[in-house]
Amino acid sequence: MKQSYAWFIIVLTTLALSFASCSSNVVYSRFSPMKSGEWHQDSVVNFDYFIADKEASYQMIVYVRHTERYPYQNMWLFVDNAGQTDTIEFYLADDRGRWLGDRHHGMIEMPVLMEDAKLFPDTGVYRLSVRQGMRDSLLRGITDIGVEVIRNGQE
Repeated sequence: MKQSYAWFIIVLTTLALSFASCSSNVVYSRFSPMKSGEWHQDSVVNFDYFIADKEASYQMIVYVRHTERYPYQNMWLFVDNAGQTDTIEFYLADDRGRWLGDRHHGMIEMPVLMEDAKLFPDTGVYRLSVRQGMRDSLLRGITDIGVEVIRNGQE
């Protein structure tokens, strides 16, 4: 019994240290709430973040928080980041309709990795803009859009 308890403490400590070391590399993390849990097709969500080290590479992650009111399995986003425009499709539910992502208090949070090793030409403030690319002019069930910029490398 004592051995399994010690093993649990070791695993828990390792996880805590892993999370602590990862969080030190987070350069920017923000969420923007959607009014009334709906995202209009013409609504652009902007995030301004500062890059201090142009020699480093960065992970760029977009988060979508939604409720079970979201009517589709997938989502399309148009993302403009530092002058580069991308169209991203990702799934919020599997083929059986089960929601993917993490559940928190009635919301489901889905991270979408946009870039694993983004390089910036210079230091300074950059803007990431996100808009929904679905056919519906008003997308129900979307509560927040978020962005996280994480510096790769040195802990």
